Amino acid sequence: MNSDFEPPPKNFSILATVGGVVTAVIAIAILNSWSKHLSSNLALQKPAIRISTSPTTVAVTEVEAIAKLDAELAVLPGQPIISEELIASKIPYIAPGVGQLTPEEKAMALQAWSYFQRNWYNKTGLVNSVDGFTSVTMWDQAAAIAALVSAKELNIIPEKEFNSKISQMLKTLASIPLYKKELPNKVYNPKTLLPVNYGQIDKRAEIGWSAIDLGRMAIWLKIVGNRYPELRSQTKAVWQHWRVKRLVAKGEMYGTYVEKGKENYNQEGRLGYENYAAYGLKLWGLDVRQALDYHAKTAFVNLYGQGVPYDKRDFKNSGGNNYVLSEPYILDGIETGFQALPKAYADRVLAAQEARYQKTKLLTAVTEDNLDRAPYFVYSSLFVNAEPWATITDKRQKYNNLRFLSAKAAIGWHVLYNTAYTSKLFDFVQTKLKSKNGWYNGFYESLKEPNQALTANNNGVILESLLYKQVGKPLIVWSSAKERIQN
Repeated sequence: MNSDFEPPPKNFSILATVGGVVTAVIAIAILNSWSKHLSSNLALQKPAIRISTSPTTVAVTEVEAIAKLDAELAVLPGQPIISEELIASKIPYIAPGVGQLTPEEKAMALQAWSYFQRNWYNKTGLVNSVDGFTSVTMWDQAAAIAALVSAKELNIIPEKEFNSKISQMLKTLASIPLYKKELPNKVYNPKTLLPVNYGQIDKRAEIGWSAIDLGRMAIWLKIVGNRYPELRSQTKAVWQHWRVKRLVAKGEMYGTYVEKGKENYNQEGRLGYENYAAYGLKLWGLDVRQALDYHAKTAFVNLYGQGVPYDKRDFKNSGGNNYVLSEPYILDGIETGFQALPKAYADRVLAAQEARYQKTKLLTAVTEDNLDRAPYFVYSSLFVNAEPWATITDKRQKYNNLRFLSAKAAIGWHVLYNTAYTSKLFDFVQTKLKSKNGWYNGFYESLKEPNQALTANNNGVILESLLYKQVGKPLIVWSSAKERIQN
C-alpha cells in the first residue's frame, strides 16, 4: 500500500490487552484490562448454585427468552476435567481434515489479505490495527507478521514482496523507540513510529508495555526465524533490542501502565491468554513457570451442560476480569498444537458454544474484538466475573445486546475441529461477513446485522488459520522442520 495512505478513521483504535489480545479500539476506553490491579489471590470454590437473572418485564421477547435460558443453564460448580485428560500431550495436536485449501478457502485467504494491502505502511513496515486509523499495538503487529507469512506461503504474494515487507518490518521493530528504553510501548503511530496513547496518534506518550502482547510477538519472531534462516539475525535483533527480563518476575508475566504520571508494575494475564503468551516467552528462555500453570487457579462452570474452565481470579477478588474467550485456545491450537493449554479445555469451550446453538439455534463463536459502534471494543465471553455469556468492556459495562459471532473465532474453530457445527460457522462467515476490504469482525446476534469493524487481528487470525490447514501442522512445528533450520 501507499505509505501515505490515511483515510479518515471510521472508528478509533485502542488495543485491549485481552486476550492477549490486544486489538485496537477507541480512545474513550483506556485499555489496561489484564495489566491493571492483578494479584494472585484465588477465589474460594463456591457451593453449588444456579445462576439466574429474571427478566424485569412480563412480556418475554426472543432476546429475553434466550438471556433467561443462558442464565438458567449456567451452574456452579461445573463438571471438572479428570486429571488424565489434563496431561498435556508431548505430541502437538494436528486437526482432522488438514491439507490443500478448497477454492472457497483460497478465496477467503485472498480476501483477508486485502485488509493488509490497504493498511500497510511501506516506509515502516507496520500495519494499522483498525482499518484506516493510524495506530498499532505489538499484538496486532504480530497478527500482521502472521498474515505476511501466510500470504507468502499460500502464494498470495511473490517472494520478492514478502522479503521486502518482512525485512522492513523487522528493521523497524529492532529500532523502534521503547518505553523508558526498555520494552515496546503499548501503542505506536505506524507512520511516524511515535509511541502514543490510545487515540492520540500525533502526541508522544509512553504509557507502558503489555507482556501478553509481547508474548504473541515472541511466538511469531520464533516462527519467522525458524522458517526463514536468512532472517534469523533480524528476529534476534528485535529480541535483543528489548530488556526482556523486565517481562517476568517469580515465574509470572508482568506489564506496566502509567496512571497520574506514576508507573505501575503488575502481574498480567488470566487463564487462556496468560498461558498462550507465556509459552511465547518460554520459547526465548524466560522463566514463566507460574504463568504456564493452567491448573492451580482453574475452576469449572457448567454452561449448557458443558464444564467450562475459568480462572478463579475474577474482578471481585483480584481486580482483574477473568474472561473466558475463544481466541487464546484457537491461537494455541494453531500455533503450538495445544502445548500451552490442554486441548481438553478447548474442547469444552467449543462444546459449550455448540450446545448453546443446539438449544437456541443461534450460531455461537464468541471472543473479544472491535465493534463498529460504541463502545468500540468488547469482550464477548462465555463466562466472566461469575456471569455467563456476558459481553462487557474492560470497565465492566455490559453490552449483551452487542454480542456477536466472531469471524476469526468461527474460522479458527473450523480449521481446528472440522465438525458439522464448525462447518456451519465457516459457511456463515463466508456468506455474511465479506467486505471489499477484508472480512468484517462478526455478526450481531440480536441486531441481525454485521459488525462492520475491519481489523488486522481478525484478518490475520483468519489467514494463519488457513495456513495451518494448508501445512497440516502447528505453525511452531512447521517452522522448525529440520530442513528449514539448517544454515
